[in-house]
Amino acid sequence: MEENQITLDNLEKGADNPAFTSVGEERLCEECDDPCGESKEERRGECKGRFSSYCRKALQPASKAKCFCKAHAKVLRRVVLGLLGVAYLCYFIAACWLNFQRALALVVMTAVVVFFICWSLFKKHCGAKVLLLFSPVWKCFQKSWPWLKWLLWVALLAGLIVWLALDTSRNPEQLISLAGFCFLVLFLFACSKHHSAVSWRAVFWGLGLEFLFGLFILRTTPGVQAFQWLGDQIQFFLGYTTAGSSFVFGNMLIEEVFAFQTLPIVVFFSCVMSILYYLGIMQWLIVKISWLLQVSMGTTPTETLSVAGNIFVGQTEAPLLIRPYLADMTQSEIHAVMTGGFSTIAGSVMGAYISFGIDAASLIAASVMAAPCALAMSKLVYPEVEESKFKGKASIRLSSGEEQNILEAASNGAATSVGLVANIAANLIAFLAVLEFINAALRWFGEMVDIEGLSFQVICSYVLMPVAFLMGADWADSPLVAELLGIKIFLNEFVAYQQLATYKKNRLLGLEEWDGSRKQWISERAETIATFALCGFANLSSIGIMLGGLASMVPQRKGDLASIVLRALLTGICVSMLNACLAGLLHVPTEVGNCVTFLSTANFSSTSYTMYTCCKQLFASVVLENGTLSFTGAWAGLAESVLCLTQCCGHYNHTSC
Repeated sequence: MEENQITLDNLEKGADNPAFTSVGEERLCEECDDPCGESKEERRGECKGRFSSYCRKALQPASKAKCFCKAHAKVLRRVVLGLLGVAYLCYFIAACWLNFQRALALVVMTAVVVFFICWSLFKKHCGAKVLLLFSPVWKCFQKSWPWLKWLLWVALLAGLIVWLALDTSRNPEQLISLAGFCFLVLFLFACSKHHSAVSWRAVFWGLGLEFLFGLFILRTTPGVQAFQWLGDQIQFFLGYTTAGSSFVFGNMLIEEVFAFQTLPIVVFFSCVMSILYYLGIMQWLIVKISWLLQVSMGTTPTETLSVAGNIFVGQTEAPLLIRPYLADMTQSEIHAVMTGGFSTIAGSVMGAYISFGIDAASLIAASVMAAPCALAMSKLVYPEVEESKFKGKASIRLSSGEEQNILEAASNGAATSVGLVANIAANLIAFLAVLEFINAALRWFGEMVDIEGLSFQVICSYVLMPVAFLMGADWADSPLVAELLGIKIFLNEFVAYQQLATYKKNRLLGLEEWDGSRKQWISERAETIATFALCGFANLSSIGIMLGGLASMVPQRKGDLASIVLRALLTGICVSMLNACLAGLLHVPTEVGNCVTFLSTANFSSTSYTMYTCCKQLFASVVLENGTLSFTGAWAGLAESVLCLTQCCGHYNHTSC
């Protein structure tokens, strides 16, 4: 045993403890009691068996705990959820008690979650009983439905006519938007593949849902406030992108360079969307929306799921939800999938448009309203004449990601967006360069025949001007709205939204409406119409993206895809225009307020749209007779009138100055 002792000399030479070496293990095994004279291998196996039994005894409490947890998993889960629920309830009560106004958003979100939890529990435990209870009523309703549905349609039509008559009497320009809406629907019907096979149920229900969504979002106080709040929260949420982009690129670049200011938002939003997909939140939303569309419009689950998915994701990502079913879908269903992709924008690029200054609430509303309209117009242009394999199918299994945890989902979402960011940057460089070349060529050709300033935008403003006017834009604003439409259709919506953001910025800064013969901004009504009209991927460059994305999923159907895509593109363009017509019909002008009070207390060191409007109102009230200056209306007899007029003349030109 002396040779096994550890000395200071051994430690200095780096000798190891022999008990933890293979030689030491053999010697320890040899020292075990061996009354039966067993062989060396048997003794070693016996020692190892004793060691394993010692380990099992040591781990026995952990094994018992594991078995206990498995046996009582449901109880433990309920206890944990109960404790978490109690903790959240305490937090919720404390937040409401301290400041209820501040906690209002928390109250709304909690109410929504509690409602859906209670609904799912009610459906699980009492759904069958309730259905059985109401089965006699349902049978009676089914018998009465043939005549009841006509009564319902007549009542709805009469109510719509009365509402339109009362509403448009205050703003007659809304009738132009209504006429444009009807014209576009008739135009798409004229382009229909099979006129006699149109499912009018799908068409009318789709347009009805679009109108109801628009009415709720744009006209009702809860809808306006809810979507305005949602838009503000998204803008606030996207502001967190600055933390990452400023660290990588520096504050100077993200403040001055477009690529470093806007494109990181796409990365951040893509990462968040990937996390929401991993958690199943996006799938849940898509399923609920598609259920509403499917039940009301009578469309098949596959096409409805894809169109509903387009509200949140792009034209190539939404078909991934139904990838296993694409090969067996009819041409009408494929057309609906394509139309949904062309009619909406992805959530990731929506973040970029919001960063330009485009109204977030309008963008969200346009995406939501486009879903039922796209499905309806798709069935109008390409009606179903084949027998779908998915008709009457109860449910379609949604494909989910392969990520193992939330960190992998976030990483994959950020990595996936790199291609999208590169694609956006490359397209902007290419399209803006091509646009400049086209404008230079057109100017050269124009100068040959003494036409000055000929450009692609000018041509679009003349060609598409009637369309812009039919959507509801004022005649003076129609050339600029038509120009934006042309850029969106022939180039892409990214460039068009950039130009719209410039017009909006000029208006909010209170610049003169006209700079010589050039209009610097468009009215708030025209801005809203343009925002809805541009909200979609329906442009010529998207044809390749759509064909490439779908052909990679179903290569055996390349011929069908190529034969359908142009018709789907036209339908997608018209869907965005229909949304714009509805926005023009439902638009309510913003009240300026009391201009006398505003100008009397205003700081004229800078201008704004409100100041411009009030100054124009003041200019209109000026009366100059025999060299005497007087005022009419609200400005009559006020001592501040002359001072305010002098201040307004310092910023704006007018004959009264």
